Amino acid sequence: MNFEVTILGSSSASPTKNRFQTAHAVNIHERFFLIDCGEGAQIQMMRNNISFAHINHIFITHLHGDHIFGLYGLLSTLNLDNRRHEIHIYGFSMLEYILNDFLKYFGNEFRYEIVFHAVNVNQHKLIYEDKSITVETIPLKHRVPCCGYLFREKAPKLNIRKEMIERYRLSLAEIAGIKEGCDLMCEDGSVIPNMELAYMPYTPRSYAFCSDTGYSKKIVNIIKDVDLLYHEATFARELLKMAKQIGHSTTVQAAEIAKQANVKKLIIGHFSSRYKDLNPLLDEARSVFPETYLAKENEVFEIELEKFKE
Repeated sequence: MNFEVTILGSSSASPTKNRFQTAHAVNIHERFFLIDCGEGAQIQMMRNNISFAHINHIFITHLHGDHIFGLYGLLSTLNLDNRRHEIHIYGFSMLEYILNDFLKYFGNEFRYEIVFHAVNVNQHKLIYEDKSITVETIPLKHRVPCCGYLFREKAPKLNIRKEMIERYRLSLAEIAGIKEGCDLMCEDGSVIPNMELAYMPYTPRSYAFCSDTGYSKKIVNIIKDVDLLYHEATFARELLKMAKQIGHSTTVQAAEIAKQANVKKLIIGHFSSRYKDLNPLLDEARSVFPETYLAKENEVFEIELEKFKE
């Protein structure tokens, strides 16, 4: 069961020769989700063999061009590819007006429906759910309304400890109940706790996307203990004052958030185009949080499955 993140773009406002603007593709159990859609996102999807047809949900963090300018081209390409099924777009309410203007001039012949979901960027809230995952908003600190997104795998059904089936002569109905989390009521009135009868086959995984944002401790409790955190690090530590003025973070600030939230792994990205060599940025972040990695185009970060050992 896959849970992986592909970096499609890692640059900030301006692209470079080697870096596209922000976009991440998330693959959870072979269901694909797109976070932001900077210019060039569809080219990057093709380079990474990510089918446009598999993208049914797009999550937009905010209305700066480096996060949405690729959206118009992607939506047009979907129509040229003869798409028929609807696509869902999540974002700040103003995005709906922008999309309607686009569709007014360029969407007359679209053969599929665009379903827009307005997001309250100031609230931490569940905005999407299916049988496998949930997606929640993460209020961020930026110059314009902005939120990140938290993807969580749902807990799987419990596995019965095989020896318990024979020991308590469990019926099919009792087994089904235990898998759902129920305790076992014995004929003598005693109760066997569920935790003695069953176990979770694997630990649910999680990924948090936090860009664009200034340093904000308010997000720490929301992203606590996630397996993988992407946090923007537009500037090196020496440009702390500039970062604060324009609502961005430094390498060290991103690492501090990861440390406080006790995440397992940190990806830094949204790099200013002034940086040609990113290794000094990585070194700064690792001085605070060693498990830090650079967001690089076409890099795939897989969150491995941690299976329960009996």
